[in-house]
This record gives sequence, C-alpha cells and structure tokens, in this order.
Amino acid sequence: MSKLPGKILTFCAAALFIASATNTIAATTEKPEAEETKAEQAKIEKPKKPSREVKEAQAMHVQITQTMGVHDDLELQEYVQRVGEKIAKVSERPELEWHFTIVDTDDVNAFATEGGYVYISRGILPYMQNEAQLAAVLGHEIGHICAKHLQAQKKKSTMAGLASAATAIFTGIPQLADLTNMAGAAIISGYGRDAELEADHLGAGYIAKAGYDPSAMIEVLSSLKDQDIFERERARIEKREPHIYHGTFASHPDNDTRLQQAVAAVPNAESGSTGAITNAEGFLKAISGLPVGSSRRQGMVRENRFYHADYQLTMAFPKGWQIVNEPEQILAIGPNKEHFMELRAQAPPSDLTDPREFALRGLANRRLDRAESLDINGLHAWTAIVHNDPSPFGQSTNVRYVIIYYSNLMWIYKGASRSGTVTPSGDPFFLSAARTFRRMRANEFKLAEPYRLHIVKAVEGDTIEELAKNSAIEEYAVQQLRLFNDLYPAGEPAPGSWIKVVE
Repeated sequence: MSKLPGKILTFCAAALFIASATNTIAATTEKPEAEETKAEQAKIEKPKKPSREVKEAQAMHVQITQTMGVHDDLELQEYVQRVGEKIAKVSERPELEWHFTIVDTDDVNAFATEGGYVYISRGILPYMQNEAQLAAVLGHEIGHICAKHLQAQKKKSTMAGLASAATAIFTGIPQLADLTNMAGAAIISGYGRDAELEADHLGAGYIAKAGYDPSAMIEVLSSLKDQDIFERERARIEKREPHIYHGTFASHPDNDTRLQQAVAAVPNAESGSTGAITNAEGFLKAISGLPVGSSRRQGMVRENRFYHADYQLTMAFPKGWQIVNEPEQILAIGPNKEHFMELRAQAPPSDLTDPREFALRGLANRRLDRAESLDINGLHAWTAIVHNDPSPFGQSTNVRYVIIYYSNLMWIYKGASRSGTVTPSGDPFFLSAARTFRRMRANEFKLAEPYRLHIVKAVEGDTIEELAKNSAIEEYAVQQLRLFNDLYPAGEPAPGSWIKVVE
C-alpha cells in the first residue's frame, strides 16, 4: 500500500470520492523581423499536438503509476531511463518521447503501451546479471511499440480494458482485469508467438546497434524461463495460480531454434560500437540495496500478517490465503478463490471522523443490512453488509464493509464471496480478520522494514546452501538465490565472482 491514500481500484461503491487534474501547455515564440520569416518560424516553433496514440498512452501512464506505484530510487530510475533511451534512439521511432518506468512491485514482469511508454517491475531486476540483459528486456518492449503490436490488437478491441488489465499484470489474478478485452489480454499474456519473436528480433537488433551483446536476449530469456519453471512448481505446491512473466519465453524452450536464428541474424553493430557491452559491474552497483519483496512504502507481509511502519498499523489475514500487497491496497484471496478481501485507505473530509457518517455518505441510496458500530482494539469502526455491490464475483454481490478511523484516514475493508445469500459465505473470515486491525507495538517495527539485495564477492567454500542459511528470504531461499545469480537449478558461485544475497 502506498504512503498516500489511494483511489478505489477494485469492486468499490460508486459514490466514493474521485479527484482529477488537468495540465496546461504554454508555448513561446520569438518575434521575427520579416513576415515571411515569421510565418516560417511559426511553422517550426508551433508545438505539435500529441497524437491520439500518445494521448492514450499518457492517460494510461497516470492510471498505471497510480495503481502500481513508482519505485522511489531516483538514481535507479534514471539509470533505467538512460539505458532505455540509448536503445530507443536506434529504433525505428527515435522521434517519440520515450519513458521507462520501474513500477513498485516485486512480481516479475515488463510491458509496454503505445506512445513510447515502457514499464519494468522492481521484482524482475534481481534476475538480471548485467546491463546488456536489462537492455534486452527494454529492447523487446520497444520492439512491441515499433512493430505496433498493440495497435494490431486494438483492431479487435479498444483500449478501455488496458488500465484494469494493468492491475492484473503483476498480481496474476485475472478477476481484477477485463480479460475479454483483447488489447488488455495481450499485455498480460503476450501477443502471440510470431509477434513475440518479432519483438525479440527487433530488440536484439536495437541492443546490438546500441553496442550491447545481442546474445543477452537469449541469456535473459533463459534466466526468466528458469524463474517461470520454479514459479509454476511453487504454485503447484501451494495450490494457487502461478505469477508468470508474459513474454515470449512462456511459449518456447531455452534452446528455441527460431529465437537463436533471430538473434544470429542481427546485423553487426554500427561503426564505433563493439556490440559486446555487458557492464555487469555497473548494473550490479545500480541494483544494490534494491528491496526484495514488498517495499517499505507498500508495507510488509510476514507470513499472514501485514505491517506498515508509516501508518504504524498491523493486520492479520487467514492462514493459507494468498496475500497480494499492491501499492494502493492489500488483497487476500481464499483457497480456490472462493473468498476475497481488500484493505485500502482514503482521506475523509477534514470535518468527518465518524466511520458511520463517512460510510453513509459514500453508500447513499444503497441497501444496507446488519449495520452496527464496533470498537476494534480501541479504534472507532462501523460495519454493514452492502447489497448489490460490485466485486470480483460480479456486479451485484453482497459485500461486508468495515470502516475504521485511524491515523486521520478511513480504512475501508471489504470482503466478498462467490456464494452466499444475504450474508457472504466467508463472513466469519472477514469479521475475524477485521478485528485484528491494530496499532503496531514497538518490537514490531523491524518487521515492517524490507529485505534488501546486496552484492558480495564469493570466497572459496561459499555455497548457495550456506548462503541461504543466513538469508532473510523466508521460503525457498536456496532456489531464489540460485535464480537471482543465474545458477538454477544446481549451480554454485565461483570464488571471486560477484553474487547477490538478501539481508
């Protein structure tokens, strides 16, 4: 969850408060000496109106960054922007104003929208070994934009579902997106084998022209394929849906002949470029200190309990539920996706501190049942069942609301079930979880700090098993460290090599 209260993003009541902003553009011109010169200069200096493609991408950018959050390491953001611009400059569309953004999520993904907007998750970076591999992922997404793959999908649909699709990109929860929208589905699952291969071929060409080793395209896809294999196995053990990267490797083996041929066909690098840049040291320095898992601004999940140091709050969810910590909300999904919970914060009007009055204003003209005031660990709260409320299970479900006033914010907690009549079938879970909401204790603040990636030099005798024993990673530490260091499934670090550890 973000530090600032977020917008309502999923199954929210229609009457919640929404704000919007507009931007203005000012233009300046110089006064020429002659009318002819004036006319010519006006043609040159008159600012171009953004194309429809760019306007749509700009609107999407606002929604995506609000939904996902932006990683707060400005130096790392600038580093990724520089690498991306270097590649985009040698693409077919250098005239675009390119934007490369690290979104603040630990899921493993990257995607692009139209108009020069490329997004890469914070969680994908530990799986890369050098700058060339970063360039390969960015180049692949640039390839999608230059080949206009999303526009081809739009012939079958519209952009309407892209923003909602973006909420599902990193959660792996299809209920949160309009997957019937073809363009949105393309962002999540890829564009088809031929389009993905074309993006690979284009991306490999771009990075070669920019001076990087084009074989990095194969290397990074192989590494991410390993992560995909492990994630599928972990999901099978944990009886849940896997969270997988959407790109090309999802449908080809590591030794994919067509991909190797595409990379081999890349022209030689342009004059003055070696085509062999990897820059492992610079990349590892840039990602050192990167949060692994949730970031501090999102709050931390330890086992089944959520901690947020900035708000000094904690809340527990049922054991065995999947917890998804998003920038603006925290979600909990029950076994077999039969139940769903959501917690988010919203700033009330300055004169409104009563949860009941806040709820009744927002839920005006809605049918309510079993409404009552609550005291939750010394905090003023109110609850009711709201009838015919939208949820992941449909547009007219019965939803348990609990509103808690804390830290000058209204904490809006909701629970919905696939089944139930007046009362959702998961209501005992919902109320039990709501009653765990409380202030953090002094000894709990350390639990709200993120784990971080550190770069160390391996010494003689270092093994992944031994390093895992001292790692902060709570589950599957051996596998995760091997994946982070491109040693999966059974590799060991070479003495003197730089390796990633988590502390």
